[in-house]
Amino acid sequence: QVQLAESGGGLVQAGGSLRLSCAASGRTFSDYVMGWFRQAPGKEREFVALISRTGGGTYYADSVKGRFTISRDNAKNTVYLQMNSLKPDDTAVYYCAASSRIGVGLADALQYDYWGQGTQVTVSS
Repeated sequence: QVQLAESGGGLVQAGGSLRLSCAASGRTFSDYVMGWFRQAPGKEREFVALISRTGGGTYYADSVKGRFTISRDNAKNTVYLQMNSLKPDDTAVYYCAASSRIGVGLADALQYDYWGQGTQVTVSS
């Protein structure tokens, strides 16, 4: 079992920044690909970003590329999402997730084994 706990959400004006954190406990953190997803009211959960087990590889949704940065610190069992140039469309509950899968397709939420409870991000215009 892996327990995930997000923090860092809040209310920010458009153009501002937030840094989300996700602390993991349980099994070996570096065994998992970590992802961030988000879900806005009335919409499906969507992929935001993922990072490889070592942190050497990252992948982003087109909607956040160039504005968001995912990183991880395996010594601290924590994954981060730095969000800059925020837009009202970024308003959502943000979830971190852990996947034990290997290979492609990891932008698919179904590939993730463990999920956090989510943290609300609200961007005002």
